[in-house]
Amino acid sequence: MHREGHVGAAMLAYAPVGGIALALGARELAVLGYAASVVLSTVPDLDLRVPLLPHRGPTHTVWFALLVGVGLGAIGAAAGCERGPLAALGTGAFGFVVGSVAIGSHVASDALTPMGVRPFAPLRDSSYSFEVARAANPVANYALLALGVAASAAALVLGGGL
Repeated sequence: MHREGHVGAAMLAYAPVGGIALALGARELAVLGYAASVVLSTVPDLDLRVPLLPHRGPTHTVWFALLVGVGLGAIGAAAGCERGPLAALGTGAFGFVVGSVAIGSHVASDALTPMGVRPFAPLRDSSYSFEVARAANPVANYALLALGVAASAAALVLGGGL
């Protein structure tokens, strides 16, 4: 998929997380998580700019999603430290979920294309492709974006953020 599709997929995947955060009264955290999801949504495609790193290689795996989740979780834990160990644990867990979901949504949306992904490489070489649309298909990319916007709006309403 292209940028629009990946941003939409990240919004779609994050919507339930953001809705729960809103319902729990963590409005700032919900907004921060939303922004982080959108920013991280295209990070796996940085492999297009790194020499010797194959496209849809290591950055398109569950291992990379977990790594980004751990990184964002550590940042969240550090940010929550000043409010005590329980807050650090909560913001750390939230950061882990946001990072993992954002990268995971990228991998999942690339699985919609004929090229597919190998999300468990190098442990398992299976390729996954649902062959729904080519990555460059503007209808598919904007449809994902529209779904992400709709899911975000629903999360905002249902989470009590209005």
